[in-house]
Amino acid sequence: MSETVPQASRKAFASRALGSSAWTMANFGLGQIMRLGSNLILTRILSPDDFGLMALVTSFLIGLSMFSDMGFGPSIMQSKRGDDPDFLDTIWTLKIIRGFLIFLAAMAMAWPLSLFYDAPLFSWVFPVAATSMIVGGFLPTRIDSAARHLQLGRLTVIELGNQLIGILITVAAALILQSVWALVWGNVLGAFAQLLMFRLFLPGHRNRFRMEPEARAEVMKFGKWIFFSTICGFLLFQGDRIILGRVLTLHQLGIYNIGLFLATVPAMLGSSIGSRLFIPMYREHPPSEGAHHRRTLARTRAGLTALLLFAAIVLAWVGPPLVDLLYDARYASAGGILVAIACIQMLQVIPISYEYSALAAGDSRGFFVMQSARAAIYFGLVAGGAFLYGLPGLLVGQALSQVFCYPVTVWLARRHDCWDPRHDLVAALVAVVAAAAALAAHRDAIAAALFS
Repeated sequence: MSETVPQASRKAFASRALGSSAWTMANFGLGQIMRLGSNLILTRILSPDDFGLMALVTSFLIGLSMFSDMGFGPSIMQSKRGDDPDFLDTIWTLKIIRGFLIFLAAMAMAWPLSLFYDAPLFSWVFPVAATSMIVGGFLPTRIDSAARHLQLGRLTVIELGNQLIGILITVAAALILQSVWALVWGNVLGAFAQLLMFRLFLPGHRNRFRMEPEARAEVMKFGKWIFFSTICGFLLFQGDRIILGRVLTLHQLGIYNIGLFLATVPAMLGSSIGSRLFIPMYREHPPSEGAHHRRTLARTRAGLTALLLFAAIVLAWVGPPLVDLLYDARYASAGGILVAIACIQMLQVIPISYEYSALAAGDSRGFFVMQSARAAIYFGLVAGGAFLYGLPGLLVGQALSQVFCYPVTVWLARRHDCWDPRHDLVAALVAVVAAAAALAAHRDAIAAALFS
């Protein structure tokens, strides 16, 4: 009888994990289709300069969000108090305070950044776009509670509905304004619609203003390392656009952003699945507690890597014709950029599941050590390459960073007994062969994009 209960529990968890993966993939897939449709419509109404300016604005908004991230979502997902109303209300209150602080920081940074990038309109666009961060602070914690328990069905439907509403608002604004302000107001009004949808249609705990000292102390203890980690994460995930804003014109940055938008689908899918699936999986199946747990994680990891590599390989092979089919002639050079970045993604997605082992174990300090080392390696190579050789140097720096960052990720994986060297070796061999073939097949398109 004692073995039947754990076995039933494992089956129930496996069923929820499988359902969670399916809902996450459906959310991501349909969301990307809607984003692509929106992108195709907007590129025909707005100019590459508008997309270049908005890419800068978005990068700094993400940066402010990451620079102030205390790991509220992971705290709810991993804490023993993750279902305690006092704990949830304290986090919600802290999120609201954080949203206002981000807005004030954006106000202070807007004018200096507009001078740095020689983009006068930035000083007006950035603060208005930052109002969406105030709205985001009021999003209910029941979103993270649903992810904690792998109950993602209704959450996915609402998120897709939110995305559709935001797209419709943005397209309508673009038809009326025909400037970068359409992207700004689409973002802000979409945030209001998102808040309303979650409050009305997602069941769960109704948050109230509360500041319990014990809950705040727990969040701050766990979150202080997340705070430092996300500063490093900003350099890892947004550093290229921050650098290119100085190296390229806004027109060129807008074209780069189109190629990046398509090429980063595999990594975005991996992060979307990983953050919602692997933290609960590592929590329920600690790899240090038995071979059964390691086998379960290995199978899941192998399936995710196969999916992500397949997506990256397809994008690398169809890059230039795909861009020619979807976009007008102004964006043609994005095809070569798409191929180059998709090849880099093949290496990036291989160890993507390891980092969640630390968050599941509450090892936010170990996560910070990994992120800070990776950020230093990545930003040093990318910045050096970009300032010496422009866009080609930046892409070479990105590729080299994947190689040099790998040992750091392995250090964290071994710390939590989840490193799978056979998986990594097989995946790396597939990635290298596929990337070499794609680069050779599209060398003319890549050369045109990088050197013209």
